Amino acid sequence: MPAADLPLLMDAARVAGRVATSFTGPAAARWDKPDGAGPVTEADLAVNDVLCQTLRTARPGYGWLSEETEDAGDRLNHDTLFIVDPIDGTRSFVEGARTWAISIAVAHLGQITAAAIYLPLRDKLYAAGKGIGATLNGAALRAATAPMTGASTVLGARPMMAPEHWKGAVPDLDRHYRPSLAYRLSLVGEGKFDGMLTLRRSWEWDIAAGALIVTEAGGTITDRNGAPLQFNNPHPTLNGVLAAGRALHSGLLDQLRPHPA
Repeated sequence: MPAADLPLLMDAARVAGRVATSFTGPAAARWDKPDGAGPVTEADLAVNDVLCQTLRTARPGYGWLSEETEDAGDRLNHDTLFIVDPIDGTRSFVEGARTWAISIAVAHLGQITAAAIYLPLRDKLYAAGKGIGATLNGAALRAATAPMTGASTVLGARPMMAPEHWKGAVPDLDRHYRPSLAYRLSLVGEGKFDGMLTLRRSWEWDIAAGALIVTEAGGTITDRNGAPLQFNNPHPTLNGVLAAGRALHSGLLDQLRPHPA
C-alpha cells in the first residue's frame, strides 16, 4: 500500500503547489474561521478542492479528513483515509513568506503509511512510505542522533519554555520556530534540527504526514506524555507532539511534566 500511494501523494502535492502559488498571498481573499480557529484564504479552499478531487478519484474507497472540509464523521467507517492540510501555515502564506506547506498523508488502521509535505516556494518535497524510508527531493533523510545538551536545537513556540511544563528547571535548549507544524517535523526528519515540541492539543492534519517522515528518517515521535500517536480519532486531535532522535526524545520526555490526555 505505501509504495502504491506514495507517488499519488507526491504528484498531488506538486499539483496543489501550482494551485496555491497561482494566488498572491497578501492579495488572496482572507477571513477568520468561527470560534477563533484561525484564518483561511481562497487559496486554502482551492487547494482543498483540487486535492479532494485528485485523491478521492484515484482512491474512491478511502475516507477523508481535511482542515478545510466539514468533518461529517463518515471517515470513521473507513480503515484507510487521507489526512490533509491544504495550506499549513496560512498566516505565513498571507504574509507572503515561504514557510507554508501542503501536507498529505494516508492512514490505515490509525497509523500513517504514506506522506508528502511540499513547500512550493522553497521547492522542497518531503516524502515517506512506511518501511521504505523518507526523502527530500529524492535524497534519503536521517534524523539527528545527538544526546540532549544545551546546544540541542529544538523547534517550538515560546510557551513551551514556561516553567509549569517541566518537572524541575526549564531545560537549557537552543529554541527555534517555524510557523508550519508540518515543516517543523520535516526539518527534524531532515536532521536540520534535533527535535520539535508542541505542548498544545494539535490537529491530526498538522501532524500526520510529518510523523511518518520523522520515524522513517530514524527519529522518534509520540504525544507529549510519550504515548504512541493514533490517527483517525473521533475528535481528530493529539495530546501535543514530541519528535526527536531517540536520545533527545528520551531526555525531553524525562523532564516534561505529564499532562492529562
